[in-house]
Amino acid sequence: MDKLSAIAVFESLSSGVRLDIYRLLVKVGPAGLVAGEIASTLAVPPTNLSFHLKALTHAQLVAVVQEGRFQRYRANLSLMQDLIGYLTEECCAGHPEQCSDLCPPLACAEAALLPTPA
Repeated sequence: MDKLSAIAVFESLSSGVRLDIYRLLVKVGPAGLVAGEIASTLAVPPTNLSFHLKALTHAQLVAVVQEGRFQRYRANLSLMQDLIGYLTEECCAGHPEQCSDLCPPLACAEAALLPTPA
């Protein structure tokens, strides 16, 4: 990731509504949500939601797939991981092992490593 891409992500998430949308999409995971589900969950009028989804899509924070007459939105988690990497790539002067206590592991990554119940 480069500086301009990071700025675009931060600018997009600087709106409280867009931040709420992105966090909701992260919460539901790969299944994503259609616009109507997002609107009803967050109590955002459809016309307002459309504006915010367009901004998130333009910043590549959200991917959209056409499903019949609906559009399903999903959070672009790899972009967020790239952003975190960009922000922390020079952590502790290039010695990230020195600041490992400051950087808690991602909850999703930990959960993926746990054995599934039989």
